[in-house]
Amino acid sequence: MCKWYLVCPMKRFYEEGKLDKKWIELYCKGDWKSCVRYQMEEEGRFHPDWMLPDGTLDERLQKEVKYEGYHYL
Repeated sequence: MCKWYLVCPMKRFYEEGKLDKKWIELYCKGDWKSCVRYQMEEEGRFHPDWMLPDGTLDERLQKEVKYEGYHYL
């Protein structure tokens, strides 16, 4: 399992029913080294909470983040 899983927003989005289980299975509990979020975290590079493990930006999750009061970019 990815060492960042417990603090990753993907975990929270999944638990809240906003993210499909496939992301968790494929990346967080699977090939986490191929996760773009993991790679950027390891390099200390900023990445928004709504960026998926494959590097795409999910506008639906961005709206969720803004709705919850977290403002980025």
